[in-house]
Amino acid sequence: MKNSLLLVLLSLFSLNAWSVEPVQTEIKVYRSPTCQCCHKWINHLEENKFTVIDMLTNNMASVKDAVELPRKMTSCHTAIIDGYIIEGHVPANDIRRLLADKPNVAGLSVPQMPVGTPGMEMGERKDNFIVFQFDKNGQYSVFNQYEVDEHNHYHNQLSIEHH
Repeated sequence: MKNSLLLVLLSLFSLNAWSVEPVQTEIKVYRSPTCQCCHKWINHLEENKFTVIDMLTNNMASVKDAVELPRKMTSCHTAIIDGYIIEGHVPANDIRRLLADKPNVAGLSVPQMPVGTPGMEMGERKDNFIVFQFDKNGQYSVFNQYEVDEHNHYHNQLSIEHH
C-alpha cells in the first residue's frame, strides 16, 4: 500500500514538473502599419504565449531615438518588455531567457532582417544569424547564435551552453 501511494505521488509530481506552461508576458511592440514581417513576428510571440500590445506608428525613428537604441542594433520593429528593448526578429525563447536571467543589459537585437528568423520566413532559405545583447553605450556581445545545419534546421549555439 505504501509503495503504491508513493508511486502515485511521484507520478503526480513528475506530471506537474513537465506540464508547467510558460507564463504569459506582456510585450509592447512598435511597428509600421505597413510592415508585414513585423506582424508575422507578433504572431510568433503570440504562439509562444506572449500578450502583445500592437503599437502602430508611422515614425519608427522617433521610437528608436526615445529608447536610445544604438544605431548598429537597428531593425524594423522595436518592442519593450520588463524594461528591456527587443529590436528586430528576436526568437521568443531568447526573450524568455533574457527575462529569466535578467542580465544587466539594455536589450536584445537581431540587426537588419535576416531571412529565416521568426517573421522573416521565406520558403526554404535560412540565413545564419546572431542575437546580440547591448547596453545604452552601444557596447554589444553575442547573446545567442543560430546556424543552419545540412537539413536546413536552426541550431542555437550558445543557449545550450548556458543551461
